[in-house]
Amino acid sequence: MLDYMIYLITFAAGSILGLLYSYKQHGEPFVAVTKFNVPFALVSIVGWVLGFCSGNVILSAIGFLLAGFVMGERPGYGRKETAVGLIIAIIVYVLLKRPLLM
Repeated sequence: MLDYMIYLITFAAGSILGLLYSYKQHGEPFVAVTKFNVPFALVSIVGWVLGFCSGNVILSAIGFLLAGFVMGERPGYGRKETAVGLIIAIIVYVLLKRPLLM
């Protein structure tokens, strides 16, 4: 039970950090971002893969912190990167956790 609390706290902290970073980067009330941000996509992929696939509490917490950072940006930012990160993490999880066929 304590593991889940650690994951929730680190995800919330990552979301807050992502929101603060996003507002620091763009001070305007609304900016329509249509381009794909590759560095944030890599952070999202690493975060979700660590969060789902590592068996270690600390690595999972770091993963959820990174995933929360990308997901917690201002509305409209990071949604494509988060989707790509989740899709790749689910694929990696299925590939690692599937039973071996002999």
